[in-house]
Amino acid sequence: MQNRLRDASSPYLLQHKDNPVHWHMWGEAAFAEAKSRNVPVLLSIGYAACHWCHVMAHESFENEAVAALMNERFVSIKVDREERPDIDQTYMTALHAMGEQGGWPLTMVLTPDGAPFWGGTYFPPTPRFGRPSFSQVLVALSEAWNSDQDRIGRSVESIKKALSQAAAARPGDPPGPELLEAARAAFLRSVDWDLGGLSGSPKFPNIPVFTFLWHEYFRGQDASCAEAVHLLLERMSQGGIYDHLGGGYARYATDDAWLVPHFEKMLYDNALILELLALAQADKPSPLYAARARETVDWLVRDMSAEAAFAASEDADSEGEEGKFYVWSRAEILEVLGADGPFFERFYPLPEHGNWEGKIILERRAAFGADEMRLAACRAKLLAARGQRVRPGRDDKILADWNALTIYALAKAGCVFGEPGWVALAGRVFAALVAAMGQTDGRVAHAMRDGTISAAGLLEDQAGMIRAALALYQATGAGNYLRRAEIILAATEAHFGDGGGAFYMSADDAGDVYAPRGRSVQDGPAPSGIGMMAEIYATLFHLTGQDSYRAKAEAVLAAFGGRARALTGSPALLAASDLLANAACVVVTGGAEDLLHTALASADPAVLVLRGNAAVTAAHPAHGKPDDVKAAYVCRGNVCGLPVNNSESLRQILKRST
Repeated sequence: MQNRLRDASSPYLLQHKDNPVHWHMWGEAAFAEAKSRNVPVLLSIGYAACHWCHVMAHESFENEAVAALMNERFVSIKVDREERPDIDQTYMTALHAMGEQGGWPLTMVLTPDGAPFWGGTYFPPTPRFGRPSFSQVLVALSEAWNSDQDRIGRSVESIKKALSQAAAARPGDPPGPELLEAARAAFLRSVDWDLGGLSGSPKFPNIPVFTFLWHEYFRGQDASCAEAVHLLLERMSQGGIYDHLGGGYARYATDDAWLVPHFEKMLYDNALILELLALAQADKPSPLYAARARETVDWLVRDMSAEAAFAASEDADSEGEEGKFYVWSRAEILEVLGADGPFFERFYPLPEHGNWEGKIILERRAAFGADEMRLAACRAKLLAARGQRVRPGRDDKILADWNALTIYALAKAGCVFGEPGWVALAGRVFAALVAAMGQTDGRVAHAMRDGTISAAGLLEDQAGMIRAALALYQATGAGNYLRRAEIILAATEAHFGDGGGAFYMSADDAGDVYAPRGRSVQDGPAPSGIGMMAEIYATLFHLTGQDSYRAKAEAVLAAFGGRARALTGSPALLAASDLLANAACVVVTGGAEDLLHTALASADPAVLVLRGNAAVTAAHPAHGKPDDVKAAYVCRGNVCGLPVNNSESLRQILKRST
């Protein structure tokens, strides 16, 4: 018996390699041991930047007595939810089926066949928070396993049925205008019109929701949708959830005013926020948006670069304390800034007794103005001083899906903010991922660290990379991106398609996932793979004019149409419906760079771009347009308008009519 995590590549699993718990990695060996010993499996799922995962580890998994209970009565498995989101989704769905609220660490108890029969999240070392101690839970579950197999069997069957129902498609009509309007109204009712974001606390960015509202701003000509998005970005970008010294946004705020972050920074959040900043900038240029976009890209390059791509996350904790790296005392700031201290305080409040647990989380209370260069110098001094502290841990594994979201955001933001270097960076990362994680059959693997792939590709990886390739194709005009998108798409259809229009999360040859095979259209903090697939088909239809792509987009949209009320949980799918019905494809001929920039920098997410007649297929309505004239042709609904010769006219034409 031993802890087997020393052989893991995941930084999260390696955090637990010295625990006295005899941890297994996920795999057949663990379940074979459980069968031979006739004991249940204790599955613990978390991730490297998770604060409460660290707390439970220190309190329980490092405790010799608790570990002895686990070792004696269970076979224990550790899983990194970022490395294996398919496993996490299965057992999180099972936890919800038990009527429990989800979260991490996720604690599940399974039969030796992998079937869940009990679950929870964090458990304290002694009874508190209305929860039993973890040791009490272990003893009770072990005794139930030995004495009440009938009850456990009933629980297994009930949960298995719930998992099957959760994974089932519900065919119906594709989302139409009435459903989009109902979803828009529901989301707008939930907006906090004073502080931004959705009402209540904790506050998450919820970018898929606000991206859908951005679509609705153009589709429905509803100015309140734009107001909601701008308010979100303005309040987050001035609040404590934003790192005013190093750049980048934390995962969420624990309060309703965006002041107190849960200090971990995730790659996917920052990618999605960067994309939304670009769209908002294109609509209403702001020095705030430009600054936050550039600072966030600087953070990506400076702190998150790993293996020619981007690392997954930065931890909330350093030296065992949440937020220690980021917070200040008033005296510390004034010592660093000297004579500039009172000036700095006019823009960033420095209360004597702090604004969080006696410390100061930097937030900005003043608008941008003439003093930005002096303020930047102050922040640079503070950043240098902070750099002397012990940094939080970094999870440096490479995740294809999160990197794909970042590529897409860099391509869009590069066009909007006039930063061709960002587009080039996006291209380099895309090429690195294909080279290192691309498979011979066209698929892309999910996770890699130190050049070694540790998890097979999932639907989100394939969809994210196709979406990224199509963004780069439009931003650069390079046909190799379209060809790569088509290669990955063919492999996705072959290995992830469900035969009914939708897709499974895991591939048809994934042999280590508990059945039933998962399929979810619900968005989390990032868009679902199914939502992205609908967007991809819609995009390809408008770029190529091929009706087969329209049919496939409609099939994805219809696969869950029988769950119309539940589709408010799928804003990415709803946004794809708008894209399919209302997108404009702008074909720019004659190398008209000003027209090309206008189209690529459009605030409307349903504007797509082709460069030159060579990119136009025979099925496209713009086929045959002369390529020696500098012009732009706006094509909607299989019809192209007259040639446009100046940027202002193009901007006016691209405005959707009610």
